[in-house]
Amino acid sequence: MTKQLLLARHAATGPDYYGRFIGASDLSLGPDGPTQAQRLAEIIAPYQPEAILCSPMLRARQTIELIRQQVNLPEPEISQELREINFGAWEKLSFNEIAGKDHNAELVKRWSIWSPDFSFPKGEKVADFLERVRRETDQLSKRPEETILIMAHGGVIRAMICHLLGLPDRNYLLFDVKPARLAIIDLFTGNKGVLSGLNL
Repeated sequence: MTKQLLLARHAATGPDYYGRFIGASDLSLGPDGPTQAQRLAEIIAPYQPEAILCSPMLRARQTIELIRQQVNLPEPEISQELREINFGAWEKLSFNEIAGKDHNAELVKRWSIWSPDFSFPKGEKVADFLERVRRETDQLSKRPEETILIMAHGGVIRAMICHLLGLPDRNYLLFDVKPARLAIIDLFTGNKGVLSGLNL
């Protein structure tokens, strides 16, 4: 093993947004955020990450700062590539609200197979999202640190897992990445990864 990647999803944004698609909306943490972050800090602490990369979005930055109040960690590096996908006109909607409209039927079908040429209405193209996440992921193996913490979003973490495990993009939707939980990838020579933990 050459590196260990700690992929952490930010704490929850609150009950008003449970089950809704939150991507480019720059929301703050909900009332459970501090408690969730404290628990996540306890999980992360034994790994002693030497570097932190963090999404620029408020919910991610708030989570990492709450963790750093509990654990002695380095200053996070902000990476624009770690932003969640932009759901465009579907931001803050539930799946039922989206799928319940007849004019969305074909779009939902293409979305469900995670087609790279699919674009969220007024939002981001899947291929563009995957490309920026891969670009950031591929830089990790070039860094000198052996243990790196990534504070990001569910979509970003799923994309990273698929890329490093060599899985087809459509498997993205098979991973349930929960808020304020940790996934661990052991990274070997050739940028080949093994998923050794999920939702810790």
